[in-house]
Amino acid sequence: MSSTSRINGALSPPLARAGTADSKPRFPSDILRTFIKELLLNTLSTISWEPEGNKRMRELSKGIAEKIKGRMVEIEPNGFKYVVTATLTENKGQAARGDLVCHWEDCDQAIQEVFNNESIIYVVTAYALRCML
Repeated sequence: MSSTSRINGALSPPLARAGTADSKPRFPSDILRTFIKELLLNTLSTISWEPEGNKRMRELSKGIAEKIKGRMVEIEPNGFKYVVTATLTENKGQAARGDLVCHWEDCDQAIQEVFNNESIIYVVTAYALRCML
C-alpha cells in the first residue's frame, strides 16, 4: 500500500495526525446553520436591490457577515479560526452555482446558506477551521 492517496487525479500525502478525529471536537454547524437561516430571513426579506445604493448594499452584506462571525466566536470561542465569505447580487433571474473543495481535518466545517427574493441573491459561506496547537 502506498503512503499517498490518489483521488480524482490529485496526489495528496497522508495527514500526520496527533490524535484521532474523535479526540478533536467538531464545530457545531447545526447551531450556526439555524442562526444563519434566521438572520438572513429577518434581515433580507424586505430588502430590494439599489443600483445607486452601492455603499448601503456593501455595508448590509458586511454587517451580516460580521454578525455570523461573532456568533461563531460565541458558539466556540477557542480552538478554531473563522472565515466568512458573502456575496450580495441583484437577482435578474440568472442561474448561479457555487462549489467548494477542501482537504482538511474531519473536525473542520463549512456552512453555506443562500437567500433570495425577487430583488437580491445573498450567498454566505462560514468556515470553522480547527487550530492545531
